[in-house]
Amino acid sequence: MTSPNSAFIAACRGEAHDHTPVWFMRQAGRSLPEYRAIRGEGSILDAIRKPEVAAEITMQPVRRYGVDAAILYSDIVVPVAAIGFGVDVAPGTGPVTERPFRSTADLDRLRPLEPELDIPYVLETVKILNDELDVPVIGFAGAPFTIASYLIEGGPSRTHARTKALMYGEPALWHALLDRLADLAIATLRAQVAAGAAAVQLFDSWVGELSAPDYTEFVLPASRKVFAGIADLGVPRIHFGVGTGELLELMLAAGADVLGVDWRVPLDAARERVGDSVTLQGNLDPAVCLAEWSVVEPRAVDVLRRAGGGSRHIFNLGHGVLPETDPAVLGRLVELVHSFS
Repeated sequence: MTSPNSAFIAACRGEAHDHTPVWFMRQAGRSLPEYRAIRGEGSILDAIRKPEVAAEITMQPVRRYGVDAAILYSDIVVPVAAIGFGVDVAPGTGPVTERPFRSTADLDRLRPLEPELDIPYVLETVKILNDELDVPVIGFAGAPFTIASYLIEGGPSRTHARTKALMYGEPALWHALLDRLADLAIATLRAQVAAGAAAVQLFDSWVGELSAPDYTEFVLPASRKVFAGIADLGVPRIHFGVGTGELLELMLAAGADVLGVDWRVPLDAARERVGDSVTLQGNLDPAVCLAEWSVVEPRAVDVLRRAGGGSRHIFNLGHGVLPETDPAVLGRLVELVHSFS
């Protein structure tokens, strides 16, 4: 069970705590040899469907690093895969869609999620973690825009051209699509919290491809719906995107309690943009962790100093842990953050 003195939860809420909490996006797996030993071959979805395996992978970085929160080992496309849209995660590629979203008829392929029937393995994983860990479990979901981009593009994209073409060319269909994806995210997050998740994060990884006016018109309503749809649960809500420096104020307006900031915007600059009422999470460049400790240490200290101390900072990377990262570096980084505090 989560410790009542969790520094992570306190930081999310802007309450007093005794050290700066730290966790890493994609800490569950990626660079750990013990992860590779248990993960197996094939799609990540295969491992996620095994609660004992997924729980063990989630706990590995907590044991090794002493981080202040455990991010659930899962994937943002699990719900759309579970309802039969035809999504898989190809090793070395990422999410791929067998028949991409193209027309109004494809809305019928996005039925409502029934968590207990569709993703019972995810809920069982959260329950195991809630019993085994004394740090908070972070549940998560993919934000409507980012999930839409995978469904429309058929896989990862550098330009998101098809996504934008649908968004601009068929706005009514676009909003209908995002509304359904918002419902999927709400159902996913509510079920994870019911199973024991103590906080949730909404990943909008690719929304930084949009301008502020486009975000306001085409994304904000759906993201706001997600956060409003879980507001009654009382758990901290984190919002994160990549390349979103120009969107931070708008992302905050969606309703999150914590705003994840990637490495492109210094935390002191981010604070000036969003004010003092929100906790900031971030934001060391993940690539820095591939360098020698003599490089990592001063850059991590710079992040901590720019965060300004106080109760509203959670140390993290500006995106996920890179697979080639030396686990020893992340271990030293956790020690540094805790000692600096």
